[in-house]
Amino acid sequence: MEFLSSVFIFFAGLWAGTINSVVGSGTLVTFPVLIALGFAPVTASISNAMGLVAGSAAGAWGYRKELAGRRNQLLRLLPASLLGGITGAYLLLHLPEMVFHYAAPALIVVALLMVVFQPRLQRWVQNREENPEHAIRDKRHGILLVVLVYLAGVYGGYFVAAQGILLVGILGVFMAGTMQNANAMKNILVLGVNLVAAASYLLFAFDRISWPAVGLIAVSSLIGGLVGSKVGRRLSPPVLRGVIFILGTVALGFMIAKLVN
Repeated sequence: MEFLSSVFIFFAGLWAGTINSVVGSGTLVTFPVLIALGFAPVTASISNAMGLVAGSAAGAWGYRKELAGRRNQLLRLLPASLLGGITGAYLLLHLPEMVFHYAAPALIVVALLMVVFQPRLQRWVQNREENPEHAIRDKRHGILLVVLVYLAGVYGGYFVAAQGILLVGILGVFMAGTMQNANAMKNILVLGVNLVAAASYLLFAFDRISWPAVGLIAVSSLIGGLVGSKVGRRLSPPVLRGVIFILGTVALGFMIAKLVN
């Protein structure tokens, strides 16, 4: 791997690890960079997901205090998330690669829309927190919550991007607690999905893994995850969303160009 490419991947992983712990959608930083550097879409997705496991672990550790008293909720939701991750990884590995070539641009569009509308999503969550009498109680909608977490896991196992934003929206509405509690739970569930997906790739797609890219993203996202859990709330969300949108659009352009050619 060329030195300049390594530098790009390292800083992309650093940024992704930082924003994943507090915002989500860090894959829309690393995945476009890998695509722009010439990685095949499936190889880019697999290597990116494996590398970001370290950053997810760092973010989950940094938000551990917000999980206090939520053991029962975690034990109920984590299996659904893990099963979803297994399903998504299976689909990625067994569907024809051309399916991913066509699906990835569509999924990037969905992820970018989640990023663009994140402020509205956050206001929705905050309104639920500030008006508990209007909250949808998870006792009444427990099954729906588990199903939605499973579907988010499928999405994450197949295509990592914006899984965190999707989960924060689901948990913020259907799980009692604050936005920070939802974010902490999101970090654990995302970590579970990424671990399951990584294990599947090791067992069944070893030849598609770019280990230099995995190593660079793992080290840099680990640092970023620790930084993000400490100071990430001070970063400007509009700036982060703007850069993510630009990079995601670049990735979309590269992938469409490959399909056309």
